[in-house]
Amino acid sequence: MKRFLATLCLAALCLSVPIRAAGLKLASPSVLLMEKQTGTVLYAVDEHTQREPASVTKVMTLLLTMEAIDSGALSYDDVVTGSAHASSMGGSQIWLREGEKLTVRELLKAVCVVSGNDAAVALGEHLAGSEEAFVEKMNERARALGMADTHFVNCTGLPAEGHLTSAYDVAVMSRELILRHPDIRQFTTLWMDSLRDGTSMLVNTNKLIRFYDGATGLKTGSTSTAGYCVSATAEKNGMELIAVVMKGPSSDERFADARMLLDYGFATYALVTVTPDEALAPVPVTLGAREAVQPVLTKENTLLTLKAGVGGLQKEVVLPERVAAPVHRDERIGELRVTNAAGETVAVLPILAGETVEKVTWSQMLGRILRCAFCAE
Repeated sequence: MKRFLATLCLAALCLSVPIRAAGLKLASPSVLLMEKQTGTVLYAVDEHTQREPASVTKVMTLLLTMEAIDSGALSYDDVVTGSAHASSMGGSQIWLREGEKLTVRELLKAVCVVSGNDAAVALGEHLAGSEEAFVEKMNERARALGMADTHFVNCTGLPAEGHLTSAYDVAVMSRELILRHPDIRQFTTLWMDSLRDGTSMLVNTNKLIRFYDGATGLKTGSTSTAGYCVSATAEKNGMELIAVVMKGPSSDERFADARMLLDYGFATYALVTVTPDEALAPVPVTLGAREAVQPVLTKENTLLTLKAGVGGLQKEVVLPERVAAPVHRDERIGELRVTNAAGETVAVLPILAGETVEKVTWSQMLGRILRCAFCAE
């Protein structure tokens, strides 16, 4: 029930936001801009075309690793031993040696900052026993997230036949990572750091971390066939955006496109937390074990709207005069309607019962009658 209400609420909140906006002059063929909290697509071009993601693949590697950490199955301080397979990875790497021991924290830093392929494989092997088994988990997670354009062949993004995704799917997995596991920021926001007691220097492949105000991550990638890709995240005024760029013609154009998408999103949209102007009064319950139930607003009460319309938003609480027992916790008993300056409804948020109120029993009813009789005397 809770999941249904949250989904209904998010759908309602997105009604005021256009899926497609006026065209931006971008160099890359596939792009998408998404708002993190609601998952609303703010801008998209060619977002479902399957393309090679290069090292942006590692967003899923990071997601599975963070899920294991947050579930307690893995710890930042767990020690991982480099295998022959992991140490054989080409491309971006930290020159992991076979038998070398690094912590999960160090490997996550290597993946996020310098896109270490060897570090990614070491994490995958530690979690699943082999890279192949880990890739199976990656594809299972992609299916669970509804990433219909995606098929992973490895956990690094190194060129492989059939290793494909889309700008939309990259945004979906990026959102899942930063929304559910914000602790990843301790790695994705690093510009420079080191490993091995300072002997191995790390410089972030994502230039936006240094040069874009509010940048929070997330992952770059490039190969000769994939072109230049990035899933860029940034936060301003409590709103975090995800800008995905695929097959950029050059590294500079990739970052320029991401910057343009982010600038457009922050200049055009705002997140507003919608609450009633006054506290919600208890609603009387007919034949209830308690006389009233306290209405509460769903936690999904964030409205994504055009900045120009924020000042004209009006809110109306709609609640019945009474409700009949039994009333169950999280049952919908009313709604909060949000309208814009033109009087158009832009969101309808469910108001829920904050507690369960059972139907009054005969013994409770008798007690009430006797109390009333004595009070009358």
